Amino acid sequence: GDFAQAYVVAHEVGHHVQTLLGISSRTAAARQRGDERTSNALSVRQELQADCLAGVWGHFAQKRGLLERGDLEQALTAAHAIGDDTLQRNAGRSVTPDAFTHGTSEQRMHWFRQGFDGGDIRQCDTFKAGADA
Repeated sequence: GDFAQAYVVAHEVGHHVQTLLGISSRTAAARQRGDERTSNALSVRQELQADCLAGVWGHFAQKRGLLERGDLEQALTAAHAIGDDTLQRNAGRSVTPDAFTHGTSEQRMHWFRQGFDGGDIRQCDTFKAGADA
């Protein structure tokens, strides 16, 4: 749906916000210093943060009356569909968490919802959040 597409665009805008805040460069430097597993874990944290930032955008879109019934569900369905675990399963592969670069479906939905419900980027620090968040 339209809002699922908007979620994907907002996620990419979230990456731009990360660049403006210096998060992207710090994460890239840390990824270069680590092994593949560490690099993937940092990638997941960055992607989940972009999901949360997309949720913050959704929060304010809702406050402005721009959302329609079912829009939030569309975004959550999209987040679920592009989780690493779902993509691996749908490709007929076994689920390999160490190979994740974007996070599980559950994580992606959780972090989008975190931003959507709170509307505050300070609640989007996936780098300080628990490992299972």
